[in-house]
Amino acid sequence: MINKLISAEDAVKRVKAGDTVMVGGFLAGGHPEGLVRALVETQSAGQLTLISNDTGTPELSIYKLVKSGRVKRIYASYIGSNPETGRLLMTKEAEVNLYPQGTLAEKIRAGGAGLGGVLTPVGVGTIVEEGKRKLDIEGKEYLLELPLHANVALIRAHKADEAGNLVIDGSSRNFNFVMAMAADYVVAEVDDYVKLGEIDPNHVNVPGILIDAIVKVGNTHE
Repeated sequence: MINKLISAEDAVKRVKAGDTVMVGGFLAGGHPEGLVRALVETQSAGQLTLISNDTGTPELSIYKLVKSGRVKRIYASYIGSNPETGRLLMTKEAEVNLYPQGTLAEKIRAGGAGLGGVLTPVGVGTIVEEGKRKLDIEGKEYLLELPLHANVALIRAHKADEAGNLVIDGSSRNFNFVMAMAADYVVAEVDDYVKLGEIDPNHVNVPGILIDAIVKVGNTHE
């Protein structure tokens, strides 16, 4: 069995200049703070595309990543807690794309499922539809939202076993599950790392086949 346990520093070395990076979480909930901090501290890869539900608050490392000037494009559903992202939107120093939260989640899910996009009525007749293809299906208008895929996804879980099977508690599941399916290389930051077989299969939220690397920030069960 491949050893998936590595350091945060080694994990973020997979992020190269020009990459698209997905970051799980809803503000601090389910946010892989240690992984994003390691990415910020590398001070290397630039011209990144960032896909995240939000861009955090000034207390989180994702804020520092945006402020570093290394992000050229952002896909998010909420940026109200990050004044730097708002500034970038206004000055156009970076391309900031905002979507309804459910639409963003579906775009990521479509990327993971290999779909060509999703049809949604959300945003029809509003600024959301600008630049998008609109289809009439049985008398109802829909917007075609294209899929999102990433080179690297940084996600958060509460527990992992040696195979990479993940347990994510409660609302921390948010974007972490769909992002695990929509990236070429997926790193999970976890509190607890246990032997194979110690997680009840019925409690697994993300199967290990989707996880390439695990970074432990909590306890290890030997």
